Amino acid sequence: MTWARILDEWPLVEADLHETYGLDLSTPGLLQTRSWRWLRVRVLGLLSTETRLARLLNPSPDSPSP
Repeated sequence: MTWARILDEWPLVEADLHETYGLDLSTPGLLQTRSWRWLRVRVLGLLSTETRLARLLNPSPDSPSP
């Protein structure tokens, strides 16, 4: 997993952040008031639970190939 791959899937990240943490990244000033670490922790958290991003980047062995 690389950060470039996660950034390539940014629409999924945004959707998962909203669904999982209730974070609407279109809220004015939200990201300006938070640190890079704050965002990193939440994005990595998306990979450790059942989210769109986790399913894409860590598919289960029995899931069909795209």
